[in-house]
Amino acid sequence: MRVVITGATGNVGTSVLDALAGEPGVDEVVGLARRTPELVKAKVRWVHADVASAELAPHFHGADAVVHLAWAIQPSHDEELMERTNVLGSRRVFEAAADAGVGSLVYASSVGTYAPGPKDRRVDESWSTEGIPSSAYSRHKVAVERILDEFEVEAPEVRVVRMRPGLIFKREAASEIRRFFIGPLLPNLLVRPRLIPLVPKLEKLRFQAVHADDVGDAYRRAVIGEVKGAFNLAAEPVIGPDELGGMLKARPVPVPGSLLRTAADLSWRAHLQPADAGWIDLALGVPLMDVSRARNELGWQPKTSSLDALADLLRGLRHADGLPTPPLDPKAGGPGRIGELLSGVGQRSGVDRDSTTT
Repeated sequence: MRVVITGATGNVGTSVLDALAGEPGVDEVVGLARRTPELVKAKVRWVHADVASAELAPHFHGADAVVHLAWAIQPSHDEELMERTNVLGSRRVFEAAADAGVGSLVYASSVGTYAPGPKDRRVDESWSTEGIPSSAYSRHKVAVERILDEFEVEAPEVRVVRMRPGLIFKREAASEIRRFFIGPLLPNLLVRPRLIPLVPKLEKLRFQAVHADDVGDAYRRAVIGEVKGAFNLAAEPVIGPDELGGMLKARPVPVPGSLLRTAADLSWRAHLQPADAGWIDLALGVPLMDVSRARNELGWQPKTSSLDALADLLRGLRHADGLPTPPLDPKAGGPGRIGELLSGVGQRSGVDRDSTTT
C-alpha cells in the first residue's frame, strides 16, 4: 500500500508517520510539505508541494490513500491567507485525489466543526456541524466539511473518512503549540506547576484532549480499514477547572467568561500573543464528544489519558522540545524568539501549512 500525507511534518503528521511505519501493509509513505524537513522516517519519502498552489494529482497517482492534514493556524491576523490554504487547499487536495484515482481519503476535521453543545453529556458524530461562527478556525473547518459533503456525492468511488479529534498534545509539538497559541513572551521555565498558582474556573471550561500518537494510530486504522464517515477521537477524562487545578496544584478561581474573552481579544489586537478570542469561544462552546464509534468500528482505544497527554505537552514546553521539521523545530522562532516578535506575533510570516494541532 502507498499512502500520501499532506502536512506530514506537524504535530499529528509526524505521529501518523510513526504509526504507518509500523504497519506491515504499508510499503511507502509520501510526505508532502511546503518546507521539506531533515527528519528521516522509515518508509517515508519527502516531496515539496504546497497544497494551495502545487499540481497535486501527479503526486497522488498510484496512491491507495491520501491523508489530508495540512492546515494553517497562523498568521491569525490574515484570515484570507489562512483560508487560501485551509479551504481552497483542501478543495484542491480532494479534487486531485479523485482525478488521480485514489481509493481512500482521510481528512483531519476537528471537534471545532461542531455547533455549540452540552458539557454535561456526550454527543455523537450526528451532532450539527455548523461550528462556532466567531472562530476563524471553526469557520474554515465547517467550510471544508461542506466541500467534502459535495465531494462524496460527486466522487462516490472514493472512501471518505473524517477524523474529529479534541485537542491534540505531545511533547515534541511543544514549540509549535507555544508559537501558535502562547507567543514569544512566556519564558519556558515558568511552565511548571509550582509557578502556576491559579486556573480560571468557568462552568463551560470543560474540554477533551488526546495524545498525538493515539491519533496517529486512529489514522492508521482508518487507512488500512474499510470504514467510512466521521469519527470522534478523545481520551479520558474530560478536563475541567478541577482536573487542571489538581494536575497543576493550582487553585481554581471563578472568572467571568466575558473577562477571559476580552483579555484574549485585547492581547491579540496588541500583538502580545497570537491566538484570537475565537479560540476562547471555541473552547467554551463545543460539545463533549462520544467516541464509541471509533472504539467499536475502528477498534481504537487511546493508550494515554488526556491528563497525561497534557502533562507531556507541559514537559515539552519547559524543555523547548521539538523535532527536526520546520513546524516542530524549537529554533523556528529565531534566536531569542526574535523572528516571532519581528513577524508581528500572528500578523505575517510563520504561516504553517504543514501542521494540524486540533
